[in-house]
Amino acid sequence: MNQTQQVPDSPRLSDGAEATAGGGHPQAERLIPKISELRARAMALELSHVDQLQRIGPSYQSSARNLLHYLALRQIDLRPLQEELTALGLTSLGGCEAQTLRSLDAVLAALHGLVGRPRQPQSPASPLSSDDGTIVLDQHSQLLLGSPAGKRSVRIMVTMPSEATFDYALVRNLLAAGMDVMRINCAHDDETAWLGMIKNLHRAERELGRSAKIYADLAGPKLRTGMIESLGRVLKYRPRRDLRGSVSEPAQVWLTPAAAPEPAPPGVRFTLPIEGHLVASALVGDVIAFDDCRGKYRELVVSEVRNASRLALASRTAYVEQGGLARLLRAGEVIAEGDFGPLPEVVSPIELAVGDRLILTRDRIPGRAAVRDAGGQLIDPARISCSLDAAFEAARPGETICFDDGKIGSRVIANDGREIVVQIGDTGPTTARLRPEKGINLPDTELAIAALTEKDVHDLTFLVKHVDMVGLSFVRTPEDVLLLQRHLERLGGGDIGIVLKVENREAFENLPRLLLTAMYSPPVGVMVARGDLAVEVGFERLAEVQEEILWLCEAAHVPVIWATQVLEGLAKTGAPTRAEVSDAVMSGRAEAVMLNKGPYIVEAVRFLNGVLERMHAHQHKRRNMLRRLSISEQV
Repeated sequence: MNQTQQVPDSPRLSDGAEATAGGGHPQAERLIPKISELRARAMALELSHVDQLQRIGPSYQSSARNLLHYLALRQIDLRPLQEELTALGLTSLGGCEAQTLRSLDAVLAALHGLVGRPRQPQSPASPLSSDDGTIVLDQHSQLLLGSPAGKRSVRIMVTMPSEATFDYALVRNLLAAGMDVMRINCAHDDETAWLGMIKNLHRAERELGRSAKIYADLAGPKLRTGMIESLGRVLKYRPRRDLRGSVSEPAQVWLTPAAAPEPAPPGVRFTLPIEGHLVASALVGDVIAFDDCRGKYRELVVSEVRNASRLALASRTAYVEQGGLARLLRAGEVIAEGDFGPLPEVVSPIELAVGDRLILTRDRIPGRAAVRDAGGQLIDPARISCSLDAAFEAARPGETICFDDGKIGSRVIANDGREIVVQIGDTGPTTARLRPEKGINLPDTELAIAALTEKDVHDLTFLVKHVDMVGLSFVRTPEDVLLLQRHLERLGGGDIGIVLKVENREAFENLPRLLLTAMYSPPVGVMVARGDLAVEVGFERLAEVQEEILWLCEAAHVPVIWATQVLEGLAKTGAPTRAEVSDAVMSGRAEAVMLNKGPYIVEAVRFLNGVLERMHAHQHKRRNMLRRLSISEQV
């Protein structure tokens, strides 16, 4: 199918004044030909896609036809027509997404009534009655996402943290608070962890008597920064102090055997693995003594014995280095000794200022900061590796490249296939700090990569047995969707739902074609991944773009998942911002809202549940002014 195919008409509607003479209502007479022309455009676009429509199952046939009808309308600017209809006191076309042809027929019937002559039946008739579009969307949402809890129509999806693997109470509390969909992020953890999360959900379902769908996000191709040179393996812990410097709360440190470490209890921030039998020998009241990195003598006092590990308290700050010697003291005598085991690497982020140059390298070597001489003159720019080889094959000088969700903006200066040289153009009000594993966006670059990776195909083998739907990350073209459909069919998962994650410019621009292709194997959904999408299309366009996605998906009767940073402050700190609350209200226009993980995620689910229930009686969908949409031509 040619992606630029469209109805071969002028982008302007004829005024139709010469089409009718006289009549009881001149303004209505002028509008009848215009609305009739819109109807003809809608039918012409449907007929041009008859081959593709035949591949879509019966349950989605009317939805695919309605999407095409709506796209035909949005290929022109309907705002003048909207104003004329409003002047006549007629319902405008601003709410026609769910049943486009029916809306046009209703307007034509009203106009014929105003001019005092019956309207001749037009063929074919609308595939949807006046309420069917909304009903079909609800049915499709139910099929993909299940029933929402409580008195709301919007589902709540929650991303599982790693603790959900073994923390049954967390999963149960989330389900009790209103979680409708469990999200597993396949970019993290592994099959064993995912299965633990799923088993905890099923156990909670049995206990609470309510169910939740399971959604798995495929990792997709990763375009991220690589590692940065380590400064060493050191753990810093410190107690809390009041404004006078006195210890108000000692630091809690989890001491665990290095050979078989156990996870720290909730709320305990510091973990020290120790080699040998020191931990097993420790009793309550014993002291673990050591010299820290600075040569300062420090003590940890054992306060609790838990299985093979111990909880200890410290009243002074310490910098503990991997390999350092620890001694177990009891009544002043050394009972046992051991070395501190594996500790996290300490990595200093790369400082970048406007005008600096940064080198992205294809070689998987640790990155480093810029090298300068004693006078501060640059000797060698900062450098860091990039995880995706395709970037080195496609990036061109002058193209935009952004890091860390758009916090650092830059331009490509040169690319020799091994190294990409970029110049930093935006870091915000201060210098920026680039860390490992941060996202890279190339909104101007056409990357020749498939959305499905070898890892994704391997993960699907496990997922098809346990989940209700999978998310296709970094989807760009209909071919990406077809590839996923083939793999699901091969693995016996042809009935598993597919969620198209719109997180780059190409996916947005190809959305009509992606929707039609995904309808070959329903159920279908769309996730608006607003983080990456904002970087790709520009933050100033995000609101406009997400509106267009909502309109097109409503026309296709495809449920939308509103994602990225919803109530993030509440989930992470326990307190939402005013802007977050407003955003949560706006999310009620979608069929599901995704919350990310955080220490206060259960509270965030309860809060969102209350917001959505209160707003349920106030709003459903909004009317729009029907300005021409450029993406309506991408069918």
